[in-house]
Amino acid sequence: MKANLLSKPNHLLARSGFCNKSVDNIKMKKLVVEVVDARNLVPKDGHGTSSPYVVVDYYGQRKRTRTVTRDINPTWNEVLQFNVEKPSDVFSDMLELDVYHDKNHGPTSRQNSLGRLKLSSGQFVKKGEEALIYYPLEKKYLLSWIRGEIGLKIYYVDDVPPPPPPPVEEAKEEEGKVEPPSDNAAAPVPSDQQPPPAEVKPDDNAANPPADGESVKAVEAAPVGEEKGEAEGQKPAEGYDQVEPEADSKSEQADDHDDDIVLDPTSANWVPPPQSGIMASATSGSIPEIKVTRTTSAPPPLTRPATPASYVSSVDPPDHTRIERSSFDLVEKMHYVFVKVVKAGSLPTNGNPTVKIAVAGCHATSKPARKAKYFEWDQTFAFARDTPETSSFLEVSVWADAGGANFLGGVCFDATEIPLRDPPDSPLAPQWYRLEGGGAHRGDLMLATWIGTQADEAFPDSWKSDAAGNLVNSRAKIYLSPKLWYLRASVLEAQDILPLTALKEGSFQMKAQLGFQVQKTKASVSRNGNPSWNEDLMFVAAEPFAEHLIFYLEYRQQKGPVTLGVVGTPLTSIERRVDDRKVISRWFNLEDPKSDKKGYKGRVHLSLCFDGGYHVMDEAAHVCSDYRPTARQLWKPPVGTLELGIIGCKNLLPMKTINSKGSTDAYTVAKYGSKWVRTRTVSDSLDPKWNEQYTWKVYDPCTVLTIGVFHSWGALDIDSGKEATRPDFRMGKVRIRVSTLETGKVYKNIYPLVMLGNSGVQKMGELEVAVRFDRAAPTLDFLHVYSQPLLPLMHHIKPLGMPQQEMLRSTSVKILAAHLSRSEPPLRSEVVRYMLDADSHTFSMRTVRANWSRIVNVLSCLIDMVRWIEDTRMWKNPTATILVHALLVMLVWFPDLIIPTLAFYVFAIGVWNYRFRSKEKLPHFCPKMSLADSVDRDELDEEFDTMPSTRSPDIIRTRYDKLRAIGARVQNILGDVATQGERVQALVTWRDPRATAIFVGLCLMVAFVLYLVPPKMIAMAFGFYYFRHPWFRDRMPSPALNFFRRLPSLSDKIM
Repeated sequence: MKANLLSKPNHLLARSGFCNKSVDNIKMKKLVVEVVDARNLVPKDGHGTSSPYVVVDYYGQRKRTRTVTRDINPTWNEVLQFNVEKPSDVFSDMLELDVYHDKNHGPTSRQNSLGRLKLSSGQFVKKGEEALIYYPLEKKYLLSWIRGEIGLKIYYVDDVPPPPPPPVEEAKEEEGKVEPPSDNAAAPVPSDQQPPPAEVKPDDNAANPPADGESVKAVEAAPVGEEKGEAEGQKPAEGYDQVEPEADSKSEQADDHDDDIVLDPTSANWVPPPQSGIMASATSGSIPEIKVTRTTSAPPPLTRPATPASYVSSVDPPDHTRIERSSFDLVEKMHYVFVKVVKAGSLPTNGNPTVKIAVAGCHATSKPARKAKYFEWDQTFAFARDTPETSSFLEVSVWADAGGANFLGGVCFDATEIPLRDPPDSPLAPQWYRLEGGGAHRGDLMLATWIGTQADEAFPDSWKSDAAGNLVNSRAKIYLSPKLWYLRASVLEAQDILPLTALKEGSFQMKAQLGFQVQKTKASVSRNGNPSWNEDLMFVAAEPFAEHLIFYLEYRQQKGPVTLGVVGTPLTSIERRVDDRKVISRWFNLEDPKSDKKGYKGRVHLSLCFDGGYHVMDEAAHVCSDYRPTARQLWKPPVGTLELGIIGCKNLLPMKTINSKGSTDAYTVAKYGSKWVRTRTVSDSLDPKWNEQYTWKVYDPCTVLTIGVFHSWGALDIDSGKEATRPDFRMGKVRIRVSTLETGKVYKNIYPLVMLGNSGVQKMGELEVAVRFDRAAPTLDFLHVYSQPLLPLMHHIKPLGMPQQEMLRSTSVKILAAHLSRSEPPLRSEVVRYMLDADSHTFSMRTVRANWSRIVNVLSCLIDMVRWIEDTRMWKNPTATILVHALLVMLVWFPDLIIPTLAFYVFAIGVWNYRFRSKEKLPHFCPKMSLADSVDRDELDEEFDTMPSTRSPDIIRTRYDKLRAIGARVQNILGDVATQGERVQALVTWRDPRATAIFVGLCLMVAFVLYLVPPKMIAMAFGFYYFRHPWFRDRMPSPALNFFRRLPSLSDKIM
């Protein structure tokens, strides 16, 4: 009876829905580690094999797999789950994995280590983004012999506790009859209260009994029946790794899409029907694994930055954490008078009153109030102050309407008595003030006013007196580029196409479309209706995946291609991989594009996957700001942080005229990695001051930070639609290479903003920035980065061709421009293209000459060395020639000193050049090196001409003739190089019998001489002969050179 009385409150709570609601809101993060298999482990049992098992430790939770007996290529396919705890000083966020040899299966008396692995939680992803990765095993001890690799899948899932048992309908029966709870009715034990797993003894009739002393893997809280099944060695049911319920996953995806920018699918008019989705993935090289996927188990879309209440440090990726406030130590402090108008009460009006604020000659008007219980504004204003000591008054007045016809009252403050606030001080609480004057006899206004700096948290979203009014696009914002993937579509073959064509022989082609990207295979001629292609088509896809990849089978005719069948697949059902392992292909049934009825129209064999091992290039390779692969599991920890302080510009050229006075609405954009920053727009100023500071994580020091300055036409949006369509004007950009920065040093420089246009070089102004790089990694780890390849491993295993890379880069730029232009405020398309150098590969005669000058500059040291040797031969400096003879004798008789002498010489050159290094100013665009000062106007017009050209036929004919003349010179140079190579071949090909006989005879004589005379003597004689005095030298060319010039070439056969 007592048990029933105690259970009644729970039933009442369950009936009210309170318990279910509270349980639904609780989600526990779990880390799932799928231990798939291992390869090429070290044998430890004395018979050439091992009996390995794996132990995984995470936040003090230790679990292990079963033992695979006598196998150095074991396969486990076991799933281990761990609770994700909050950051702790006791346990680190590292996942430690150890592979041991079981002592019960070998002559050893202890558990021998087969390798270990440590992974940071920053490399883990969410469910749906996981991929099978093979990690090389590391040594546990210094003298250990370790080899092999282990395949893992690691990802986070949301574990929702099950709801309490349903209420009992017959309460009277429960009161009269007390029964012990059954196993099925018992509530599951929470995972944090679960006792530690104990060793379970398997039954004798088990299929694969483990060895004595082997502990069975620990499982999370589950009903008794499931625990028994897993203890007996049963394999988890299919879909065991899908922990999220269907409803929760749908709600999460809906929440994620609220603030994300989704590109509209432009592929068109035909949407394929939903597929049941059999997705095949290879979990190892030998055992394939086939998973049946549902819509809810698809990869989730790109998530928003995490809130402070979530697992920021251990679950969310590093780039999606909330941005830490900067200390603003690289820029100057700018003082502002902040006024936060909250609400008003007891106003004698039924309309929407406004608030007008005036301070130090600046005026601002709030938006109309929202009428609720009070008149609410909740708006903050920031008025710039040149000097904090300036004496002025702050006037806040309330008006009945926006026109300012009816004055309701106001409040006046002395600016010298306004309190000063500097973070991390807490925000000032708004207070009620009695309105004076006007018609509001008992009206009150709630507001707060203080003096702060640009570091105040209210500054970014406030109205600013130096910005372009209340325009949204005048605010400072931070943007994140969408996560880009390379999509590899391998088109293999098609079958059963002949009944559609009814021809004996046909030419077939596959066309694939993803949004605006369209690619085609080569034409395949087939006589039996089974064409084959075996081609890879590469696309660029951005998260979240909302489009379909559509394939069209086309029959090529003289009139044009005819579409025979079409098939589409959603991107969410495509497998992801991070290495070059083979992806299991699938057969897709073709559908008739002209009919809605489903019917068999043939089938096509495709292999689809997302290649996460590549870095999706959106910038030019020599100015790239990030080289990390797409897959987060392959990211390495950052090596430092880069801080940028954008101070301001000086002497900008006027872009518009207001009241017969030139002015500019300037803003700055900086890009590094996937993070873009945009300063606020300072309006009507030729010397704008921003004093904003931003921070980036640096993963590779050999990267480039790009800063661009633009003039915004957004302030004229309200004037005319014509002005609103004008693109933002480019005013120049600055590039800073991180590797040129010393650690911890602040570089505060003024860079000229130079633009090259049709009229030549034009200086648009000056940009003042401060940069600092702080190293976070140990010194040896930081220096070790210089020995690593720039691009990820997949670029070397399966390299992409240069034309293909340029095509994919152009596609990436279009996707980024479309994505960022839909943000609020938008980062306009022309800004993104200029920052990414989208048009940097156009032909320019100026660039050709500049690159030739660079080559000559690089070879100048070799040219100087050749000239010095020639001067030494001619005895122009007898002292130097005598010293060279002495050095020759020393190096000939002691050849071991040649390489050390060269190394010491290079060291001496480096130490000498250290005195002339650049100490202050960082390298910048050089008009002299770019030949921008001496370029011809016609060449500039040709450089900035569009493709195809829009110039007159006469100009195009003149440029073509000039290009033909340059091509003729290149043609002659190529012919001379080929001639010299053919003369070398003619030495032994007997094209000239006498010349070949002379050469072969001389080779025989040299061989006998070298057999009989020591090489040192020959080298000594040759050196003295080469440096002989001009008295013993003939002015005619040497006999060897004359002999070589007489050899025949194949140029006489060229027509």
